[in-house]
Amino acid sequence: MTEPVAVLSDDLYGALNEQPFVLLHTIDAETGAPTSSAISWIYAVDRATLRFALDGRSRLTVNMTSTAEASVTLFAPGTVQTIHGTARLVAEALEDVPFKLVCFDLDIASIRDAMFYGARLSVRPEHEKTYDKRAADKLDGQVFAAMKKA
Repeated sequence: MTEPVAVLSDDLYGALNEQPFVLLHTIDAETGAPTSSAISWIYAVDRATLRFALDGRSRLTVNMTSTAEASVTLFAPGTVQTIHGTARLVAEALEDVPFKLVCFDLDIASIRDAMFYGARLSVRPEHEKTYDKRAADKLDGQVFAAMKKA
């Protein structure tokens, strides 16, 4: 059996700093059931830590406050990786952002190749903001700047 990987490779680190499409998995605080949500404000602080921002009204915030264990699924070049770890609150409200965003770090415990055997991801999922591009770019800039200061 191979040793679990707990630090991001160069490829994964790079992919996480290009505003990737990711899924955040938490345990629902009310039902105890697993949940998955797409998030967009995420980056790798370093090789062992992910940082992400969530709307302060989101159930995800309540979920991670109740159960800190969480994971992120990253659709990386050629593969799908699941990054598991412990979430910790960094800021209850990011400064210089026009609405309440909560900031968390995910301390990486393990990284696992989640692609099924004998396959590779040929095209990474892409997303686009459906509101005014200038407004989206401005907000993204504000959020990432605030996350880096948190």
